[in-house]
Parts: sequence; structure tokens; C-alpha cells
Amino acid sequence: MADKTIMLACSAGMSTSLLVSKMQNAAKEKGKDYKIFATAASGIQDEIDKEHPDVLMLGPQVQYMEDSVKKITDAAGIPLTVINMQDYGMMNGEHVLETAQELMGDK
Repeated sequence: MADKTIMLACSAGMSTSLLVSKMQNAAKEKGKDYKIFATAASGIQDEIDKEHPDVLMLGPQVQYMEDSVKKITDAAGIPLTVINMQDYGMMNGEHVLETAQELMGDK
């Protein structure tokens, strides 16, 4: 079982799959045992209920959902952020992972 779980959400859960892969590689290099996965924004509540992630990161394309998702994450005690657009565009898995670690207090 992973030490921490990082959940990414985007429009369909597809565009973040490459970012997930890059984040997993960065975590492995740091010796971290994280479960990192992507889901469609429409499945956020179900995945929170099922996976109980330690942090939720929204893709920039669903940034408009931040306020409504924040109500869900606040109720569940899960930190929420929108992935930096430049990091997302460059698929900078290492920096996105560092942001998640800061939110989880696991730096």
C-alpha cells in the first residue's frame, strides 16, 4: 500500500495520464511510494470516496470547477490546488510532484 495518494482531475482523465507517468518517475527517483492517478472531473466525488487521496490537483482546463470541488475537498479534509499551467503544458512531473508534496506536508 502506498504511503500517500495523489489524485489529478481533468476534463476526461486522459490528458493528465502522461503527467501521472512523469510524476510517478519523479517519485520513484526520490524514493517515495505514492499512488498517483488521474480521473475525469465528473468522477471526482466517486474517486474521493473510493481512494481517499491525500491531495487533489485539478488540471488547468477544469480550473473553473475549483470553487465547487473545494466544497467537496474541504468536507473530506483534502488539500486542493490547480496545477500550474506552465508545469502542465511542459508536463513537468517533478515540479507538479513537489507541489503535491508541499500540500501533503511530505517534502
